[in-house]
Amino acid sequence: MSVDLYYTPISSPCRAVLLTAEAIGISLNLKEIDLFSGEQLKSEYEQLNPQKTVPFLVDGDYKLSESRAIMSYLADQYSKNIHLNPQTPSGRALVNQRLHFDIGTLYKGMKNYYYPVVFRGAENYNPEHYKILENAFNILDKFLDEQDYVAGRNLTIADLAIAATVSTLEVFGFEVEKYTNVAKWMDKIKSSAPGYRKANSGLEILKKLVDNSKAE
Repeated sequence: MSVDLYYTPISSPCRAVLLTAEAIGISLNLKEIDLFSGEQLKSEYEQLNPQKTVPFLVDGDYKLSESRAIMSYLADQYSKNIHLNPQTPSGRALVNQRLHFDIGTLYKGMKNYYYPVVFRGAENYNPEHYKILENAFNILDKFLDEQDYVAGRNLTIADLAIAATVSTLEVFGFEVEKYTNVAKWMDKIKSSAPGYRKANSGLEILKKLVDNSKAE
């Protein structure tokens, strides 16, 4: 039985799920949703996914939205790597904390600062939102102090989620290299995460959008 993933290539949450699938070694049946044309708002997609968001997973009769929940499900259901989504209460809690940090602080900071200009045509960036984003990176840098990965010694789904956010920020032009631990960790993820380039192919599309927004 195939596992369907409704996704958009430029979306960092979608790419986080793709990175998870690569790490597990599972093949997903990809179904692209064009957010710019409003395909996610069509009635047939809303019937399938009332949230009208991507990514969205369909595994037989099981349906699931929200990227980090999807990542956790795929790791628990299909991965033989016990470290990818730790089984101990303390290990799982730390991974979950990093995932919550990503969506509630890091990704949110990126979205609030960059999205209005890149995707919505705003003329100026908000400097207050930039300060919030910088603070998020200071926290992430501390998480990685003397750590190989964001939740300890092993690669987890938290690394994949945060790497998808950070790689997007690199395309946007954020100076990731200012944060020594983050930059070192990101280099490690790029060279060692299974299928990193394949899962992140949507970054090239995103770069073109960003370049076009700067040219206008």
